Amino acid sequence: MAAQSSAFQWQLPRGFPTPFVPADNPMSAAKVALGSRLFFETRLSVTGQYSCASCHDPARSFSDGRALAVGATGARLSSSSMALVNVAYNLAYGWQHPEVTTLEAQMRRPLLNRHPVEIGLAGREREVVAALAADPSYPGQFAAVFGGAISTARIIAAIAAFERTLIDGHSAFDAYVFDGRHEALSPGAKRGMALFFSRRIGCSGCHFGFNFSGAWRDSSGATGKAGFADDGLGVGAVRVPTLRNIALTAPYMHDGRFATLDAVLDHYQQVGTQPDDAHGGRRDRRLQRFTLKAGEREDLKAFLDSLTEQPAGAPLAVRPQSG
Repeated sequence: MAAQSSAFQWQLPRGFPTPFVPADNPMSAAKVALGSRLFFETRLSVTGQYSCASCHDPARSFSDGRALAVGATGARLSSSSMALVNVAYNLAYGWQHPEVTTLEAQMRRPLLNRHPVEIGLAGREREVVAALAADPSYPGQFAAVFGGAISTARIIAAIAAFERTLIDGHSAFDAYVFDGRHEALSPGAKRGMALFFSRRIGCSGCHFGFNFSGAWRDSSGATGKAGFADDGLGVGAVRVPTLRNIALTAPYMHDGRFATLDAVLDHYQQVGTQPDDAHGGRRDRRLQRFTLKAGEREDLKAFLDSLTEQPAGAPLAVRPQSG
């Protein structure tokens, strides 16, 4: 099985490290293909009409455009669906779950949660395995990948392998930084980039690293601790989301309360000026006190827009690795 993982051919953007892969779930092209199929498989859901892709739409950088995620039965969750772009590099998963440190562990939540129901697999495992086993092609795929029969654990392993391949790094920012194409960023975007990384604005205090989500883990190990921060919305520390493909992932924040980047910037400009006692004496010190000057807001938004892949003038969904 280890040979499978070492033989997998990652197709990584320039400047991106090789992702971390758990020893007990090595990569293979066949496993990724199976996981891709299962990611869109509605028979996993309690209604037969819902799949992982229902909350993680490829056209939205694998988010869903809703303020709050909605499960298979229509139950509304307490948070939004996070984009899956570059999740292979995450140190933790979910908005407030630092203890969930692998995609395999994360997959158990949407599949098996009961309160609220997301996919609704819990208690139906045998039924779902039987339904997939009755399919003309699934048994052969599972046998080829795992050397055995269909099981919930193997469903999870295959989907996690597929999700590791959802890697994006082909934005105008990447062309500028990693390919040396100075014309890839407009003058305004370059000014916005300087603002983003300035101590005065402080965006990069949380959104640093090539994925703009803080420290990461790759095949060489972790570069630090998982990024969690108090964003001033009264719920304590939440995970720092990636800013890649940000033009595709509105609405924003853990509960999707802001429909636009302007609203997000308004929030951070306002919250940074609040006294410590407005946050119970625990204001996150990374929240800077700042006021955007004339033109600076548009420059900063231009830079943020440059983090979204837009070939030929149209947004492109993340392209999974083919192996």
